[in-house]
Amino acid sequence: MTNFLIRVGINAVALWVAALVVQGVDLAEDQVSTGRKILTIVLVALVFGLVNAVIKPIAKFFSFPFIILTLGLFTFIVNALMLQITEWISNGLGLSFSIDHFFWDAVLAAIVITLVSWVLSVVLPEDD
Repeated sequence: MTNFLIRVGINAVALWVAALVVQGVDLAEDQVSTGRKILTIVLVALVFGLVNAVIKPIAKFFSFPFIILTLGLFTFIVNALMLQITEWISNGLGLSFSIDHFFWDAVLAAIVITLVSWVLSVVLPEDD
């Protein structure tokens, strides 16, 4: 359970940083209080984690030839697709998360999220 909460926290920080860095990504922009913003960010991170756990392995399996062909760079496109799916589910749940364009906003956000998640995973190692 602790690992799950750490992963949700890492996803929340990574999504928040991506929203700050990438111009076309908006996360909890319409929330007025800090508590509501944090709750929205954590809930979107939870949705993102569930999408990554359920849909991403299937998408990576079917895109495996493209991943091999591009020497792994197509993984960023798969991650951007996971962000788009997260946006779609979040909007259905009434959460404030939007991405303006798939290219380049979602792709750049996927790169930022990957880098921030990697750095935080190195700093906060998971216990087995």
